[in-house]
Amino acid sequence: MNTFFFSHKSFLDHNKGLDHPENSSRLEAILNAVGKKEINNLKKIEAPKIDTQNILLAHSAQHMENVFSHIPESGYTSLDSDTFVSQKSKEASLRSAGAITAAIDSVFEQKCKNAFCAVRPPGHHAEFDRSMGFCLFNNVAIGGLYARKKYGLNKIAVIDFDVHHGNGTQNIFSGDKDFLYASTHQFPFYPGTGSLNENVDKHIVNAPLKAYSGSLEFREAMEKHIFPNINKFNPELILISAGFDAHKDDPLGQLNLDEKDFIWVTNEIKLIAEKLCDNRLVSILEGGYNISALSSCVLEHIKVLAK
Repeated sequence: MNTFFFSHKSFLDHNKGLDHPENSSRLEAILNAVGKKEINNLKKIEAPKIDTQNILLAHSAQHMENVFSHIPESGYTSLDSDTFVSQKSKEASLRSAGAITAAIDSVFEQKCKNAFCAVRPPGHHAEFDRSMGFCLFNNVAIGGLYARKKYGLNKIAVIDFDVHHGNGTQNIFSGDKDFLYASTHQFPFYPGTGSLNENVDKHIVNAPLKAYSGSLEFREAMEKHIFPNINKFNPELILISAGFDAHKDDPLGQLNLDEKDFIWVTNEIKLIAEKLCDNRLVSILEGGYNISALSSCVLEHIKVLAK
């Protein structure tokens, strides 16, 4: 059975310019890398637009309206010091969230064994009523809440290995026993959440890493904190917030991972999904800002999923 690769040309049109780290060259590099490499069992699918009612599963109506109302007729508009919208951002954001909901449908309808969503803008910093950290809507949270609504699930796990803590996903899922959010990330670091001492419920598992931590510390955090809690939770679906900015060459992080670490963690998560939830696994792109490292890591991530 195939691995589905969801993306869309509209993701290239959400743009402030190459001076912003979250720019279209990130996705161009991924698409070029995937296009040049023949990967067995990989099928490319165009990401559809999401029904806006499904955005409201994770966000307030006021927040959605605020994002769309700021979209300009030309140029760009800043929502905060990091986050922007441009002329084509509405379509890009609707298809980013639409990618993960379509991927979840494909997995549950047994059209594919798993899926990767190569999207932008990313999502894991977007809170219930706030865009931030390059993120407009929280794609992975929308996906999880959509899966619960459509398929009646009551155990959904999100594993996040972006260098930055997914404050938005934690914010949206906090207090909801149907979700487990488990994250490795650099701390202290942007956005300032995700410490061991943070007052969160038992379904939030934070495994912070000190600056300059590498493979040993990352794998130890996964094996001692993340994976045991995933196994204990026994999810019916696993979603990955796949950020690759923990790579040693990334300009926005200070962790020292490399391609081998992302191969390892992808394989470990895949094995857990095989054991616990009948291979139901969907991964979606978050960060990664060194273009060469990002495209290389995403390619290796996809190769493991499709293996």
